[in-house]
Amino acid sequence: MIRPTVYLDTSAINFLFADDAPEKQEITFDFFENYVKTGIYRTYWSDFVVDEINQTSDETKKSRLLHVFEDYYIDRLEIQLPEEVDALAEQYLLHGVMPPKKLYDALHVACCVVEKIDYLVSWNYKHLANVNRERKVLALNYQLGFLHPLRILTPTDLIYV
Repeated sequence: MIRPTVYLDTSAINFLFADDAPEKQEITFDFFENYVKTGIYRTYWSDFVVDEINQTSDETKKSRLLHVFEDYYIDRLEIQLPEEVDALAEQYLLHGVMPPKKLYDALHVACCVVEKIDYLVSWNYKHLANVNRERKVLALNYQLGFLHPLRILTPTDLIYV
């Protein structure tokens, strides 16, 4: 059986340590312990996630976030066509699929589309994990010839099925 592929955006990792949101933290921990660590999904991160984490000013928090990749045996996504990822992300911004200042969100989606990842996992409801955004992404992708049906979901969507 082929395992589905999952890409974790930065918010999915952040909520492992979100003491101020205990319900989401508990769901995230469940997802990481029982689905990521056990290998139910082939799980990836990208250099874009590390770039965002490296913007964290709290060195202790930054270190904890970076250790998640090792603690849960998450693989680095090797982007085969970086120019295509950059160009697609730019199209998302240009066509209003993503807000102009949300370059990293556009890059997360673009690398998933270009690399044919099944699920982008995020807690970012406003810019990523909502059905309206997903439809806009898919519509533009189809216009541009990207036919892989990326789903943008929260950890909840992938554990309670």
